[in-house]
Amino acid sequence: MELHCEGEPCPKPVLRCKEVLAAHAPQTLTVYVDNDAAKDNVSRFLTSQGMQVAAPERVANGWRITATAQGDTAQAHASAATADCACAAPKHVVFLTTDRIGQGSDELGAKLMFNFLSTLPEMGASLWRIILVNGGVRLATSSSPTLDILRRLEQSGVEILVCGTCLEFFGLLGAKEVGQTTNMLDVVTSLQVADKVISLG
Repeated sequence: MELHCEGEPCPKPVLRCKEVLAAHAPQTLTVYVDNDAAKDNVSRFLTSQGMQVAAPERVANGWRITATAQGDTAQAHASAATADCACAAPKHVVFLTTDRIGQGSDELGAKLMFNFLSTLPEMGASLWRIILVNGGVRLATSSSPTLDILRRLEQSGVEILVCGTCLEFFGLLGAKEVGQTTNMLDVVTSLQVADKVISLG
């Protein structure tokens, strides 16, 4: 089955893939997208559904992504969801829409953000995800003074989701050094299932 998502904004390509998998459960799904953010988001979503995703191929108008079902993908996905729900620790999400805290001084705001991220490990196992959107995506790039902090958090098991549309808007897709490129469906789902959301921005 083929799905053409050229020209469609985030998170529509992922939503269309979700609809196709639910309605048809194809053995093979080929998805065409025309930007890097959609390429990353679709590939990650299809992988999360238990499909084997080949390396995206360059085509005339963007990218071709081919995914193949591996056994009972629905069963695999359900099992993963059950295991996820069984986790005893509460799920706390930190939602950041900027790379600095507060107004008045950008220099002070950047220092406060550095201190805030440095202190997040004190949350312990309850810290589940850090979501970076809008100007917050700069925190995950090669020029960010907080890059090493985020790397250590990711290595400790914290999931870092970085908005692909935002990276693309600021021209920073190639500069991302930590975290997973994500889409608005992942963001909304994360906020929905979190036990607590800490929002700065």
